[in-house]
Amino acid sequence: MRVRRAAAIAVAAALALAASGCSAGAGKSGSDEDKQEITVAQTAEPANLDFTSTSGAAIGQALMENVYQSLVRVGDDGRLEPALAKSWEVSADRRTYTFALQDGATFSNGHPVTAQDVKSSYDRVAKWKNPLKAKMADVDSVTAKDERTVVIALHRPSNRWLFDLASIVGAVFDDRAHDDLANTAVGSGPFTIEKYARGQEIDFAARDDYWGDKPHARKVVFRYFKDSVAAANALKSGDVDVLGNLQAPELFKDFESDTSAYQVIEGTSNGEVVLSMNNAQGIFKDKRAREAVMYAVDRKAVLDTAWGGHGTLIGGMVPPTDPYYEDLTGVWPHDAAKAKRLVEEAGLSGKEFAFTVPNLPYATAIANIVTSQLADAGLKAKVETQEFPAVWLDKTFTKHAYDMSVVNHVEARDILTVFGKGYYTGYDSARIDAQAKAADEGTEAQYAAGMKKVARTITEDAAADFLFLFPNLVVAKAGVTGIQRNQVSDAFPIAGLGWS
Repeated sequence: MRVRRAAAIAVAAALALAASGCSAGAGKSGSDEDKQEITVAQTAEPANLDFTSTSGAAIGQALMENVYQSLVRVGDDGRLEPALAKSWEVSADRRTYTFALQDGATFSNGHPVTAQDVKSSYDRVAKWKNPLKAKMADVDSVTAKDERTVVIALHRPSNRWLFDLASIVGAVFDDRAHDDLANTAVGSGPFTIEKYARGQEIDFAARDDYWGDKPHARKVVFRYFKDSVAAANALKSGDVDVLGNLQAPELFKDFESDTSAYQVIEGTSNGEVVLSMNNAQGIFKDKRAREAVMYAVDRKAVLDTAWGGHGTLIGGMVPPTDPYYEDLTGVWPHDAAKAKRLVEEAGLSGKEFAFTVPNLPYATAIANIVTSQLADAGLKAKVETQEFPAVWLDKTFTKHAYDMSVVNHVEARDILTVFGKGYYTGYDSARIDAQAKAADEGTEAQYAAGMKKVARTITEDAAADFLFLFPNLVVAKAGVTGIQRNQVSDAFPIAGLGWS
């Protein structure tokens, strides 16, 4: 019944889009005024605009680099680049960073960006409700040396800290305008938010007074679609110009075969699709149950069936673009017979457990095949589809009221967050804390070697099943320019988007 209802909704949405979108497609290729606007279809919408108190990657994806900026940013190649800081120096003991701010940088309300704004923004991170605030735990002090110079001292040397600063924790807010972050956003980036319709769209307007390189488009709209077929049909009908990440890989060939009308871009991302298991309570507190899952799941079949073979099998919580990547796909080979024996040994045959699945296209597609594979091993999943982000973030992520779930963890270098103390995975981080600390404080070579051991420990503990690395599949009209191939930061940058 669920499948029929979902199909009916998809067909209805597609028909509605087809009926209403014909003239929109013609308009975008028409007047010069229309060529100043780009509409991007996205999937997971923000619950609000406040990433300081609300988890979920969708807020940072929309706001970072577009509205808010950090001192540094991550480029398409995964390397750090200047942002609000035009340069920085690191002390010999690697504990003190001195940043020189960009000349003439201002917030969208006209206030200049000062060292005091940076200090107040970073001092407040400790009071955030978002658990990603842990990325700034190594900061000992932030000092506004003068109006254009910020000095940040760390408790200890850290290889990862500067990279983490490029994430949402590095966002710089106007010290005089941060009262209603859930509904308004005053940043130093190239766009302001012209309209925010929760659950529907965000309209970004280019700033005439932006201090850096001017955006190519005057207006960019993020329009949110829960149904992947509806989003694809919106591109075909002309309602949108870009599919930010194609969520219906079976349609990939449809666009690929029409190169005169569309461009298809396949890149990589930081998104590890994680089949999470609650290590702290319930059926998966027993390691034998987790091991059974690891053997029961045929990850290649999941990738091929649920996501059309697009993506990369990695076996761990580290993408190949990170310096401590190691191929861990061989640690838990698919072995249905061994999975069944483990289930029987643990006395879990036929025992029901809660599999909470966010209502996102990739998650529901994965859940269907994984549930079948687990059933073959004697594990009975009771699937509960949850509204994302609101319900999933509340019940599964925050309250930990789940046994198994599946979600794409897109934040860069987030292994120590996802498997840190108090996170929803329930992993015993004491097993990796000392090793991770030593690696972070060591040389670059020691960092890479140490973090490889951390990642391997997590995989060998069967802490979660890392299904595959999510691809960055972008489809756009042939005339759209400035699309970023790889999604390797928190942001979906839009300043470069334009029309040829």
